[in-house]
Amino acid sequence: MSSDPADSLRIMTYNVHGCVGIDGRLDVERIALAIDEYKPDVVALQELDVARTRSGRNDQAMLVSRQLRMEHFFHPAWLIKDDEQYGDAILSRHPIKLVKKGALPTFPMQPALEPRGVLWCVIEKNGHEYHVINTHLGLLKRERALQTIALMSDEWVANSLCMNSCILCGDFNALPDSWVYQQITSVLIDSQHQRRPWREKATFHVRLPVVRLDYIFLSRDLEVTESMPCKNPLTRCASDHFPLIADIRPRLPAA
Repeated sequence: MSSDPADSLRIMTYNVHGCVGIDGRLDVERIALAIDEYKPDVVALQELDVARTRSGRNDQAMLVSRQLRMEHFFHPAWLIKDDEQYGDAILSRHPIKLVKKGALPTFPMQPALEPRGVLWCVIEKNGHEYHVINTHLGLLKRERALQTIALMSDEWVANSLCMNSCILCGDFNALPDSWVYQQITSVLIDSQHQRRPWREKATFHVRLPVVRLDYIFLSRDLEVTESMPCKNPLTRCASDHFPLIADIRPRLPAA
């Protein structure tokens, strides 16, 4: 992939599986190296551990951002016990501001489900502000429906501050023929569909990638010059998901 750094933003979304690869090895540095292969401007990460016993009490969001020399914000979707946290982050090579972070609803009949969250930041590159929203939806169909309704409301995507240059990304645990996907693409554009000709490329599982769970959606004032999963020796073992990357730029006015 190639991009013009002057007029585009390269964004990656990546479910890092707690930085545990398919070989069972916990390796934060390997995740950072896998990301750095593609030199993204912005990275949306899901499934990060912070201060968890199982991962050596490390702050994975901070360690990855430090190795990549990027600023970051982290949202603990799940406060497990004591100070152990699990959640999502947005990293940026450019000035970044936190707009808000919060919880998404869970299915009320099953309160033991893993909590899910959403994180919204503004990134400025070359005088243009991009509103980046990162999320990780639940495993149950009814749960994802509630979360999608909340996500697409005026609390988040439909917020007046987010009407332009909006990028919604993450692990949606939903297929392209799902109700979740249909609701989102009634408002936003799927980055893998904006290029012509296009062919959907799977992001999960790295051993046999047959489904799309990870997406980058964008508002209609933006356009994509390239979008694809990142497949190399590192990404084939560092997590159970492939990262997805897109080069995005403001859409030029029609002549």
